[in-house]
Amino acid sequence: MANIVEQLHVAVNKGLSPKDLIDKFKSILDEIIKDPKQPQTIDSFKKILDAVVDDKIILVASRQLLTDLCTSYLNRLTSEQAKEVALYALERIAARAISFEDQVGLYRNFLADIYENEENWREAAKVLCGAPLESAQKPLSPDYKLKTYLRIARLYLEDDDPVQAEVFINRASLLQNDTRDEQLQILYRACYARILDYKRKFVEAAQRYNELSLKSIVSSEERMRALNNALICAILAPAGPHRSRMLGTLFKDERSQQSQAYSMLNKMYLERIISPHDAKQFESLLAAHQKATTVDGYTILQRAVIEHNLVAVSKIYTNITFAQLGGLLGILSEKSEKIASQMISEGRLSGFVDQIESVLHFQASEQLAQWDRRIESFCVQVNQVLDKIQAVHPEWCQKTMALVEEKISASTNDDDDIGVAETNTTAVKPMDVS
Repeated sequence: MANIVEQLHVAVNKGLSPKDLIDKFKSILDEIIKDPKQPQTIDSFKKILDAVVDDKIILVASRQLLTDLCTSYLNRLTSEQAKEVALYALERIAARAISFEDQVGLYRNFLADIYENEENWREAAKVLCGAPLESAQKPLSPDYKLKTYLRIARLYLEDDDPVQAEVFINRASLLQNDTRDEQLQILYRACYARILDYKRKFVEAAQRYNELSLKSIVSSEERMRALNNALICAILAPAGPHRSRMLGTLFKDERSQQSQAYSMLNKMYLERIISPHDAKQFESLLAAHQKATTVDGYTILQRAVIEHNLVAVSKIYTNITFAQLGGLLGILSEKSEKIASQMISEGRLSGFVDQIESVLHFQASEQLAQWDRRIESFCVQVNQVLDKIQAVHPEWCQKTMALVEEKISASTNDDDDIGVAETNTTAVKPMDVS
């Protein structure tokens, strides 16, 4: 140790040129790194750092030595040794951080790599937060800043802290249009989808995940994972038109059949009643944050299933008492009334509540009414076309209509028994709710 200190003292005070000074420091570092397991290794590196940041050394040489030490020597130490030396370097640089902005960023990224390898996500994010990204002396590229913000956001998400992650995603959003790096754009969309997922904005999250699953630049494994996340988020979303459209989009995607969530997707898209057994099987696919309990005492999945089943019931019944509804949903009648009332007020369920009789009345959705009006309009237009043809070619129309009536009459006589049987069985069939 004494020998190293003496060599450093001589090198600093000898008046060497920057190149010779750098070479001399590197030769000392090469000697130290030959046997990094020696107990004095860390102290030797600290002495080197003390000398490097000394005001007696020209700034150009100090910057080069700090960069070389981080990129060529620290990676040859153990992670614990490298961590201690890097932290000491940041401590010594702190007083002159403005002069060593590039080196501060370099050491902070190096430390973040170590913490990330240790799965210490929060420390990795915190150390990166100190990186100088808004330099007044040397403007940094949008790609570098975007990459750093996205990495911090991803690390906070790994640490289950979507609040802090959203802060850095918002900063990244200001830069994502300035980059042509498609990988960074994909990473931004992936982080944003995860934040929406954490915030329980499941329909929006499902849309973002589905968009990612269609990107050819993403690996097939990651595309399938994104699609699976889209299915899960769509199933957890509150019942309503937006969710129904998302379920339809995913159901029509042939890849969905490969997902473990497809069975639940199939039943929800077809508006079948979801049993407790179905819900229990699906629950095993959820992430920890998706198993949280809401303010009304239900888990996110329980609430989604109750709302879905309520919509499914509305397709079978014209009206139902809340006692019966509670029995079908597996909850108290008071709870069923509260949930139904909330869904009606939010426009997610068509109907009204008769509180005197404790009855829920369902109404045909506006979409069905619009469909009926479109069919009616189409039929009217067909009749108008027929009238115009008849006005121009009355003889042809008369012969054609006579021929059609003759064929219909013959068909009716031949299939009379079948027709009677069909007439007798024109009862409303119960809907399959399995």
